[in-house]
Amino acid sequence: MKEGWSWLMTAWGVALVATLGALFIGEVMGMTPCLLCWYQRIFMFPLAIILGMAAFAEDRRGAVYALPLALGGAAIAGYHTALVAGWVPKWWVPCGSGPSCSEQSLEILNGIQIPWLSLLAFVGITVLLIVYLRKTRS
Repeated sequence: MKEGWSWLMTAWGVALVATLGALFIGEVMGMTPCLLCWYQRIFMFPLAIILGMAAFAEDRRGAVYALPLALGGAAIAGYHTALVAGWVPKWWVPCGSGPSCSEQSLEILNGIQIPWLSLLAFVGITVLLIVYLRKTRS
């Protein structure tokens, strides 16, 4: 195994758990995602595939390709988190019809809302990828 492989494998694990969690909430629990949740899924779902392929092929390029997705997802999750926390004015809410982006009803682990978990996952993946890329610098 190459140096730093465990960092990449951990990033893949976080992306996989986040993807499976989002699918469980949407498909099993029947909760329709809001617009910002859909955008976060657009960034997270490919991460699970790209990082899985990169981890098992021990290919550094997968981390390079995944980093912009993790950063983009972190930006959207950060905005969504600020919206739910009330730090962003209500007129900045991008959601129209459908579930509200600012009023989240699902809480996990004693009051942690889904956008906070999404932000944690994206930031965690970003940090893991940066550490991996620094350790495997050619």
